[in-house]
Amino acid sequence: MAVSVTVKLHGVFQVSSGRSQVQVRLVENATVGDVVEKLVESLPPEFKEALVDPVLREPWPNALIIVNGKEIGVLDEVGTVVGDGDEVVFVPVTHGG
Repeated sequence: MAVSVTVKLHGVFQVSSGRSQVQVRLVENATVGDVVEKLVESLPPEFKEALVDPVLREPWPNALIIVNGKEIGVLDEVGTVVGDGDEVVFVPVTHGG
């Protein structure tokens, strides 16, 4: 069974993808990691450059990821399972020194 997830993109993620919202179809029991993979495959390369840290190969350093109003750090991180109708929000994190 497939599930449909609404993904909202803010800041540099919206600019690099050219979209503020994307509907993603995934298999049942898909995770936030699967959402990231699907987005990276289907959106322009600039989106991957903005989201995925090139050294860690993870989205953590560059994004605050929220599933249904909860940051994934208090859930199961990228292993958080998403269901039909869920909302996943990507908010850019600014680094500096």
